[in-house]
Amino acid sequence: MSRAVLLIGSSSPIGHAITEGFTRAGDRVMGVSVGGAVHPSLIENLSLDVSRAQGSDEAVARTLERLGGLDVLVLAAGAMAPAAAHRAAPEDWDRAITNTLHTAFFPARAALPVLPRGGSVVAISSVNATLAAPWLPGYSAAKAGVEGLVRQLALDYGPRGIRVNAVSPGMIGQPDLPKVTEGYPLGRVGTPSDVAQAVLYLAAADFVTGVVLPVDGGLSIASPAAFLRPDLRERLFGAGEAVED
Repeated sequence: MSRAVLLIGSSSPIGHAITEGFTRAGDRVMGVSVGGAVHPSLIENLSLDVSRAQGSDEAVARTLERLGGLDVLVLAAGAMAPAAAHRAAPEDWDRAITNTLHTAFFPARAALPVLPRGGSVVAISSVNATLAAPWLPGYSAAKAGVEGLVRQLALDYGPRGIRVNAVSPGMIGQPDLPKVTEGYPLGRVGTPSDVAQAVLYLAAADFVTGVVLPVDGGLSIASPAAFLRPDLRERLFGAGEAVED
């Protein structure tokens, strides 16, 4: 059965991949973004400020009007402005919280009353919610807030049969950074399609709720030795040897 999907953050590469994934599955997708190119498969893309209640309420109302219902809400908006905390402008902090955490809370607030039993909310978090990276105080705090929100909503709305989960990507879409890929056990960074696959899984997984699913090539389970002591791997397997199945 075709599902009605509302995608917040539709113009990013991850948003495009999510749109394509749901469309291939036979679903209908409404998008919300405030700029950038959108995927041609979207039924409609709305330019609304969903960091506030009014814009979020309108996005849900327009989705109900156009698609006749709402089955899946995907929360994929976010922004970062790298800077050390003492150098970060107050507006940079506000922007990170507004564009990353508020754009998760207010659309969820608008959608939860109309999602049916079996409905699903999937948020895009980040490994930066739990793993510190340089100069991302606002973004890391906002993504940690997203994960806390996911657990709270999963608890509160589970009795209504609504599932709420998150995907936690590592670095996405920059395969030309060899020094970065050394820390990934799978030997590569991710792609938007990797994230989309996880979103589609969580949207359909009937007995999974309140989880944060890492989509990071094993980054979050790697010891610092994976970064600092590549010689250990060479001593174990031999330089240049492939690990066989």
